[in-house]
Amino acid sequence: RPRDPSPVGGVPLHPPDDPLRDVVVMGGAGMSTAAGIPDFRSPGTGLYDNLQKYDLPHPQAIFELDYFRQRPEAFYALARELWPGTYAPTATHLFIRLLHEKGRLLRCFTQNIDSLESAAGIPPERCVAAHGNFDTATCIDTGAKVPPAELKAAIDAGAEGWQALRDKYGGLVKPDIIFFGEGLPKRFFDLANQDLPRCRMLIVIGTSLSVQPFAKLVSHVDDDCVRVLINRDAVGRRDPRIPVALARHLGTGSLEYANPATNERDVALLGSCDAQCRELAAAFGWTEDLDRLIAE
Repeated sequence: RPRDPSPVGGVPLHPPDDPLRDVVVMGGAGMSTAAGIPDFRSPGTGLYDNLQKYDLPHPQAIFELDYFRQRPEAFYALARELWPGTYAPTATHLFIRLLHEKGRLLRCFTQNIDSLESAAGIPPERCVAAHGNFDTATCIDTGAKVPPAELKAAIDAGAEGWQALRDKYGGLVKPDIIFFGEGLPKRFFDLANQDLPRCRMLIVIGTSLSVQPFAKLVSHVDDDCVRVLINRDAVGRRDPRIPVALARHLGTGSLEYANPATNERDVALLGSCDAQCRELAAAFGWTEDLDRLIAE
């Protein structure tokens, strides 16, 4: 019987003492908005709508290598604002940590570059930063690895600092954030291929599901895997005019929560990520545990 796509009660969780790590999380910028970090695409408040101060030819230019080579100070100014340590993890990040503490988290695949997963206490082996983050840095011309603390100090020192760093390493240095046109890390593909067939619950949090190949992960779990969308907006829905097999292949949306006649496993919890993660924790009987982590 199709599960009711709206209440949390329709989401099964295997017994707490089940030794299997079988929950995979896909996270996007919506996980971090409550921390004060803007997402990318929200009209008026998203990062792309608030980059005018950098006088960019177009918003995405700040994450393009060619533009970085021409005008590195724009990205360095943004990096100074976003550098980890400025923001604290949210209740959503701590819910993911709780999944780990309960022995249920197989992997957290995140699009975010803010490193708030590690700040929340989620072990690095449980996280895959699909689009990179600030944890490592590299010279884009020589491939030399640069200590992130050295890059941060150079950025904080302004033009004199990053120019000296460029001269020292033989080229501009940037955090290992994936820019447009760069390939995703091999670890992303290796672990996606390894983890998704084992996944019995996929929790998709705070993402528009519009950036490939990340968005395609929702279609790579088995047919009996429960998929839970936690998001402000209803995204990832399969257009009923598109056959299921084609939707999976295209990666344009394969979630069935809006199609009651065909939905057997998908649930949409719409609203703020923090509030909906609290609801899910309550459904799992973990309210006190989550409250403890938040208090800490």
